[in-house]
Amino acid sequence: MIDFEAEYNNRARVPDHEQVIAGWMSDAASYREAAACDLDIAYGDHERQKFDFFPANGRDDAPVVVFIHGGYWQALDRAAFSHMASGVGAHGLDMAIPSYRLAPDVSVQDIIDDMRSLCLTLWNTHGRKLVVTGHSAGGHLAAAMFATDWVAHGGPDCLVSAGLGISGLYDLRPLMPTGINQRIGIDQEISLQCSPLLWPSPQHGRFEAWVGGAESREYHRQSETLAACWAGAGITCSWHAVDDDNHFTVVRHLADGATDMTRALVAMCELA
Repeated sequence: MIDFEAEYNNRARVPDHEQVIAGWMSDAASYREAAACDLDIAYGDHERQKFDFFPANGRDDAPVVVFIHGGYWQALDRAAFSHMASGVGAHGLDMAIPSYRLAPDVSVQDIIDDMRSLCLTLWNTHGRKLVVTGHSAGGHLAAAMFATDWVAHGGPDCLVSAGLGISGLYDLRPLMPTGINQRIGIDQEISLQCSPLLWPSPQHGRFEAWVGGAESREYHRQSETLAACWAGAGITCSWHAVDDDNHFTVVRHLADGATDMTRALVAMCELA
């Protein structure tokens, strides 16, 4: 029997996670001080419905890259991840980094709706396609944006043309019996409504699921299963394990313009 608590409790699996998160905060603050950026742009009325925009002064017809933070839908915000813009910025690509409302104040469905509002705001502002990436719960939200029927939500058909999930959660059902779920409130109905793996498969575009090589078997299964299902439905979808990275260190690759992860994201933008 699978011990879902042990498989999904990343903080227990990585004892030095607090130091890693502190490093994110420091690197993000340093990057904001040095980079061109527009901060605290609203996409809704709530104080957390804001994003930061990092222009790279590259092609104005290239997609905007969106990075969505993790934290199991209940922690963190955009201020810890500003430096994620440096990787694609080195290739002349703009990045938007949003915050969103958190559980338990809102449901996972509300958070998905927040990210849809963000995507539509970016479209209405810039008129450019989006390539969406994210880490952990942000990987879930990136997949949800990629799999969204954008015409049904008032946008163009291919608004999100590609996506890259990092340590994503694509099937929420295994989280239901865990202590992590005490603040999230995922039940059977929410798990079916909010798991991109269980939605109708996307009909076009490209998605890649990346995961740290040292992460739990469940995180590997999540990425492997999503890639198999979506590739089986006819879209270009693959999964990749990264070296010996754990759940917290794997996202560092996105802040470096020379890594395989960043190059994969840039290639998606070139094909969009």
